[in-house]
Amino acid sequence: MKNIGFLLIDGFALLSYASVIEPFRAANIMADEQMYRWVHISLDGEPVRASTGAIIAADQKADAALDLDMLFVIVGGDPSGFEDRALFGWLRLLARAGTPIAGVAGGPFLLAKAGLLDGHRCTIHWDLIPSLQEQFPRLLLEQSLYVIDRKRLTCAGGSAGLDLAIDVIERDYGHALAVKVSDWFVRTNPRPPTEQQKVSLSERYHVTDDRILKALALMEANVENPLDIEALAEATAISQRQLERLFCEHLGTTAYGMYRRIRLAQASILLRKTRIPMTSIALACGFNSSSSFSRAFHREFLETPRAIRALSQSKTKGD
Repeated sequence: MKNIGFLLIDGFALLSYASVIEPFRAANIMADEQMYRWVHISLDGEPVRASTGAIIAADQKADAALDLDMLFVIVGGDPSGFEDRALFGWLRLLARAGTPIAGVAGGPFLLAKAGLLDGHRCTIHWDLIPSLQEQFPRLLLEQSLYVIDRKRLTCAGGSAGLDLAIDVIERDYGHALAVKVSDWFVRTNPRPPTEQQKVSLSERYHVTDDRILKALALMEANVENPLDIEALAEATAISQRQLERLFCEHLGTTAYGMYRRIRLAQASILLRKTRIPMTSIALACGFNSSSSFSRAFHREFLETPRAIRALSQSKTKGD
């Protein structure tokens, strides 16, 4: 029998938690015996409130000496400012004892702060990637559903927790039980860990034309140093005029307008999720100056970059 711990931090994402724990419960049912047993852990041993307001009772405090086969650290919201030296020390103690530790949703941020991801491949929810990269630029960060690298497991959260948990079950007890658990949750198309977190370009932009999709892919891959429209047209093997006509017909805007929108969307994430200076964000998103960036941002979002950052910081303090 495997003993699993679930360290829950206030505001943890309920879906991420359920996606991970439910497959282990199902494994017990499918095997008709207790293959897994788990305990819930909180910082102080008190009940923990989920993102939805649901309350989960804790069995242990985070400083307890536990004999675990694996610990899942599940965090929601924006954990970039989370600090708890005692907790980080406890996590390092478990790691030195050889306990595999998994970070789910925002959980990898806490593992990184504890120094447990150094030299390990890892992932995190796409919305937290900019701030994680800012604080820990040397991390071997991937944009996949989940990563298992030796005794460190990281997961983007959400439904990806289901994929990770079933992978763990297969490693523990074999393919047959993993398939039964997968069927139990009507998981007809298992996803590999390397699958991207976001939906495809075609689904995201509601277009199927390969020429537009190729241009969009190039735009998203070249935010800091934008390509000119001539280069995009050449890469898609059509004229600039045809490219503009396709964008207007299928996306309701010019190719240049869509490119600017993509760059500003990235800027919005950096403003909300990092402390990078405004001028640096402007340059990172392909603008020559902070003033031109600010004007374009205001036209797009009807708010100034400073207002967006101030609002984000006030919400973080409020949490």
